[in-house]
Amino acid sequence: MSAEQGQRRRRVPAMAPEDRRAALIAATVPLLYEHGLEISTRQIAQAAGVAEGTIFGVFNDKHSLVVAALMEALDPQPTLDAMAAIDAGAGLRERLSAAATLINERFARNARLMTAARSLALSPHSHPDATERMARSRHNLLEGLTEVIAPDAGELRRSPATVARMLLLFCGANTYGPFGDPRSFDGDEIVSLLLDGLLIAPAHRHHHGGA
Repeated sequence: MSAEQGQRRRRVPAMAPEDRRAALIAATVPLLYEHGLEISTRQIAQAAGVAEGTIFGVFNDKHSLVVAALMEALDPQPTLDAMAAIDAGAGLRERLSAAATLINERFARNARLMTAARSLALSPHSHPDATERMARSRHNLLEGLTEVIAPDAGELRRSPATVARMLLLFCGANTYGPFGDPRSFDGDEIVSLLLDGLLIAPAHRHHHGGA
């Protein structure tokens, strides 16, 4: 290590373990988006501006850090906050379209990480707490979307929770499924399919038939 590197590292202020943990996680998240799980402790240390050995003073191993960073990256709270900010005075279709757009954006942004999360959950080194956190995140996302729909429950033939689940299924299949096409099925189109179906309304059929 050069004298210049030593001086640079000595200038890094001492941090409490929890602060150091948070800093390492924050440095790892962008690397996960760029490289997926194929990242090294050297890359993480460089991104965090610390010695590689510092990582192992906070985390038991690289896997533990990667899992913690993955959970941070997949935290649904920003999406939940944005859904909670949707204008409650807007109509159901407008609110649902806004929510579907947010969910589509979340799924598209995190598609690579979700694949990584599923592989980690199924690995021999899976972390039960991470698996539980993922389940809680899915529940919170469903609950947040249900709250967006709930004011118009009387207009729907299925419960707000069921409608929310169907919307999440549409968005998920559109992002992760082999037949998905985010360019064609954006938030507005998904909501139209959910609320209107695919049949032409009787009045329009009559009109097009020329009768």
